[in-house]
Amino acid sequence: MNSIVTKGIEISVNTLYASQHSLPKQGRYFFVYFITITNTNDFTVKLLKRHWDITDAFGMKREVDGEGVVGETPVLEPGESFSYNSGCDLDSDIGKMSGYYTMEKLVDSTQFHVTIPEFQMVIPARLN
Repeated sequence: MNSIVTKGIEISVNTLYASQHSLPKQGRYFFVYFITITNTNDFTVKLLKRHWDITDAFGMKREVDGEGVVGETPVLEPGESFSYNSGCDLDSDIGKMSGYYTMEKLVDSTQFHVTIPEFQMVIPARLN
């Protein structure tokens, strides 16, 4: 598990290779990532946007931007967590992702970025 705290927001990430959704003979690999966002501040925040940087083993890079996560813009009171999972397809059996969330401090509408720690996506056979 990779974790990082930025401005009082802890982001933890786990990954899993989804072999049932992958087609290795055609160079298509699918990974699921599980993220938990925890607000350790004494104020309420709302997740507004996400930004992802995705790189495969061939050095191909892509960026993904969007509103919220999995169709939601969660509000986190002090001490609350929000967990979700999503997925990423790659053209290689190894890759990595990192990025940030744009959060809003609800008391004064201040926006700030929270780092999503870089995490690896690797098929289990490559770990041996």
